[in-house]
Amino acid sequence: MQPPTKPPQASRRPVDVVHHGRTVVDEYAWMRERHDPAVRTHLEAENAHAAAAMADAEGLRDELYEEFRGRLPEVDVSVPVRRGSFLYGERLVEGAQYPQFWRRPADPAPEDQSGATDGPPAPVAANAPGGAEGSEDDVDADVEELLDLNALAGDGYLALGGFRVSPDENLLAYSLDRNGAELYELRIRDLSTGDELADRIPDIARGGEWSADSRYFFYVTRDAAHRPYRVYRHRLGTASTEDELIFEELDERFFLSLEKTRTGRYLVLTLGTHTTSEIHVLDAEAPLAPPRRIVERRDGVEWQLDHWHDLSSGGSGVFFLRTNADAPLGRLMTAPADDPASMVAAIDPRDDVVLTGVEAFHDFLVLTIRRDGLSGLEIRPLDLAGRLRASEKVHTVAFEEPLYAVAPTGNEVFNTSEIRFAYQSPLVPRSIFDYHVPSRTWRLRKRTVVQNFTPEPYTCRRLWAVSADGTRIPVSLIERRDRQAGGPALVYAYGSYGSSVEPRFSIVRLSLMDRGFAIALVHARGGGEMGRPWYEAAKMEHKGKTFDDVIAAAELLVSEGLATPRGLALRGGSAGGLMVGAVINRRPDLFHTAVAEVPFVDVLHTMLDPTIPLTVIEYEEWGNPGEDAEAFEWIASYSPYENVRAADYPHLLATAGFNDTRVQYWEPAKWVARLRRRKTDANLLLLKVEMGSGHVGASGRYNSLRQEAFKTAFMLHALEVERSDGAVEHPSDD
Repeated sequence: MQPPTKPPQASRRPVDVVHHGRTVVDEYAWMRERHDPAVRTHLEAENAHAAAAMADAEGLRDELYEEFRGRLPEVDVSVPVRRGSFLYGERLVEGAQYPQFWRRPADPAPEDQSGATDGPPAPVAANAPGGAEGSEDDVDADVEELLDLNALAGDGYLALGGFRVSPDENLLAYSLDRNGAELYELRIRDLSTGDELADRIPDIARGGEWSADSRYFFYVTRDAAHRPYRVYRHRLGTASTEDELIFEELDERFFLSLEKTRTGRYLVLTLGTHTTSEIHVLDAEAPLAPPRRIVERRDGVEWQLDHWHDLSSGGSGVFFLRTNADAPLGRLMTAPADDPASMVAAIDPRDDVVLTGVEAFHDFLVLTIRRDGLSGLEIRPLDLAGRLRASEKVHTVAFEEPLYAVAPTGNEVFNTSEIRFAYQSPLVPRSIFDYHVPSRTWRLRKRTVVQNFTPEPYTCRRLWAVSADGTRIPVSLIERRDRQAGGPALVYAYGSYGSSVEPRFSIVRLSLMDRGFAIALVHARGGGEMGRPWYEAAKMEHKGKTFDDVIAAAELLVSEGLATPRGLALRGGSAGGLMVGAVINRRPDLFHTAVAEVPFVDVLHTMLDPTIPLTVIEYEEWGNPGEDAEAFEWIASYSPYENVRAADYPHLLATAGFNDTRVQYWEPAKWVARLRRRKTDANLLLLKVEMGSGHVGASGRYNSLRQEAFKTAFMLHALEVERSDGAVEHPSDD
């Protein structure tokens, strides 16, 4: 397959980069000049070339888009979430790109659902409707419209940041990003009139929180390197120039986040790198008081905090803190909220369970855990002093499928007997359950309706690949039961920052599997599936183990007869795009096609420039090549841009966002330019740049589906896997 037009050839303007006595040459450093007309001209030429090369696949792209769109309901309503005296929800109407937000009065007390008996999720129920209550989730005449993003959107990008209703329930603080650069404008709306107040604050980080008296709003700003680092207090009705700086983090390695506890009592300021954190709190009931430090930073130690208090006796309550201090798989600590120095252990570390989070409710704790790489929920009862009760009361919420993902969601009521969680698997669409803790019974509230889908034709299982150093690597495999052996396969992985690849439901994967694909999700080291040691095993000088794991998984598919290199595709985004670049440099023969989304492929030059957003905080992930000669060498040994060689490469699509502040557009642009100069094949090499968006690509549900249809069509087009009259065609081994 050859493109119908001549690919753009970027001009070479070599720049010598010298560090630690070693010189590397960057021919395309000029692409960093965002405002240089030549840069935009080149990117637009790349887009034109990509469009021309994909012209023959336009019908396939349209078919995929209609397939994706046809699987999802045009009209949808979320399960309402209780906050205070209202139920809050979202709805999508036919033809609308963005949701509408609403609320309606709630019953005086939450309903006791102890009689619920739906039971654990099962694939055979994949298209079941949303629970016995059904119509209670419909929007009725009592609904109050709060915000319609469609009315605020133009033709360009739009993303909602924060959405916070004041404790007195009269004001809505929300923020909007209009170009994908993740800088938001804060607005405040009077819900009694629908009018926008004069209070507008530009260029803030996402989110923010109210004081308990609804008179003050706290928000975070970013520095020149796009790092969230300051907290300001805004008094309602005053100009933003009068806002008071109440906290500043000067260490460039630390990012600052702000959130409120479920009790509403504290605003939690978490300062974190990828490996270290420190926590301060603001008393929401004393908004003029300064922040108070709860735990101080210690290299390599992370913390997460939640608050508990007794509603009957009052008092300041206790803090529960998850930490990895002397516990790589996590332990739980507790301390009086007014005396955090008196911290003691609440739950000791366990060898077979990774503790990933804690959420406090009045009568129990919900612990999020991982066992054998799969997420889970564990319930721990509390007494009226906030102490853990007898161990026999502890139980794990059990799930029956071999692969799944579960996480708490929408739990904003502190005094409740129920928790809500989202569950999904490769065979079960996203499902919202309410779980009654005392009776251990389930109630299905909503399951995403997926048209033209039943789970019976599909199957999923866990495989284990053996990496280069002998480590067993979990691989989640999803395919049709009638799939032909040796058909096409997609390998997907991430493997960085301790982030886990979850075996979720995907309408895109359905379209691939219906065309004969097997989907292999590789839980590579560098991720968090098996706990902190799994993450630590593939970072800094050990980063190459991530790439070894992905290669081992692909080789397992071939050796087991599940795929051939002629039918293998590789995909990943951001740090997963780094994985794609490094893997095809090492083994260009192993894959036929690759898709690298906003790929972090210019690792060396980015990590040499501390002015680029995220660079300094990334030193703990990749190393500091400017100060450390060894770090320079190990990054240079795998950085995709530095290791492009004269070889036959797979068909490749790279994407970029011109306003991306996480992975700058020039990284994939430089990488593609160097590949064009050096590779020895005539395979497709395309760069598609979203000129009006950032890291996450297009906004709006239909725009996002069109973007996905392009990437999927590229993969199918390159692999010559297309469906005709319902038949599945497989690539030959020729």
